[in-house]
Amino acid sequence: MKSRNTVIGAGAAIAVAGALVWNTALATAQAPVPPPAANAPAAPSVAVPPTSTATVNKTFNAFHANQGVAVDAKYFYAVDNRIITKYDRNSGMPVLQFVSPEGGPIIHMDSGTVVGHRLYVATSDYDNAPEESSIEIFDTRTMKHVGTHSFGRFIGSLTWLDRHDGRWWAGFANYDEVPDGQTQPYGDTDNTEIVTMNDDFQVQQAWGVPREIVDRFRPMSNSGGSWGPDNRLWIIGHDLDEAYVMEMPDAGSDLTWIATVHLPGVEGQAIAWDRTSSRKPTLWAIKRSTSQVFAFTVDYASIKEPAPTAYRINGPGHFMQ
Repeated sequence: MKSRNTVIGAGAAIAVAGALVWNTALATAQAPVPPPAANAPAAPSVAVPPTSTATVNKTFNAFHANQGVAVDAKYFYAVDNRIITKYDRNSGMPVLQFVSPEGGPIIHMDSGTVVGHRLYVATSDYDNAPEESSIEIFDTRTMKHVGTHSFGRFIGSLTWLDRHDGRWWAGFANYDEVPDGQTQPYGDTDNTEIVTMNDDFQVQQAWGVPREIVDRFRPMSNSGGSWGPDNRLWIIGHDLDEAYVMEMPDAGSDLTWIATVHLPGVEGQAIAWDRTSSRKPTLWAIKRSTSQVFAFTVDYASIKEPAPTAYRINGPGHFMQ
């Protein structure tokens, strides 16, 4: 601790001396320093990863494609607040539909993921206060509601759920937006978290989202997430036509952002990777303004691994003091 305090103290002294020199130079020049441009962008704290564009493979008209989409080998499921419609992937025709009554316990379904014959749907009470969330479970064969798991008042609004590597993964969103009739932001976007959970939906770990992405989410939040065939987590916001490709960090508490993929026509909301075909996996998303579902082909194999963190081990004679 003594050596660390010495380093901090020396740094503070250098900063003070630098400030004195700067102020003296300003006084000598007798010339005002022009303010920065009104709309000058702030310098990013990290390098912005590479960007590519996905290609639309199929388009479906789907009423109630308002919140998100889930997919399996034969069907896709358009998710709205209280309604889920099951569609045939070949014909695009609706097959079955679940409807929750107005005033019922299901208020705001956000997204879904299919595991076996079960559709797991992330659900919240957005934009009521306080924030409450649950997972609602459906039989994909009958579309009957068969189970529920409540988080109660938790760390935010559950917006997405996925199964990967023997664990559940989920996004709990918070928002800068102030809902009608309220006076405070709905949790603050900075508080958005990605978590892993065990089979009983108990949180095991949690990560934040890099500030540069959070700023793109504002004033809304993380609306969707799905594990890709590249073993990377793909997340998306509420409004923009871009998915962010993430990896788990080797240290620290924020996910690592390695690429951005534009999804033409998409207006945010939930996404779902179709992982049922290892030869031709597709990424599914919606366009809520036109009630459409898109299946995208993505060149995910071209996304490169980032350089590893350059940690260093010092020996005697090279210790930092």
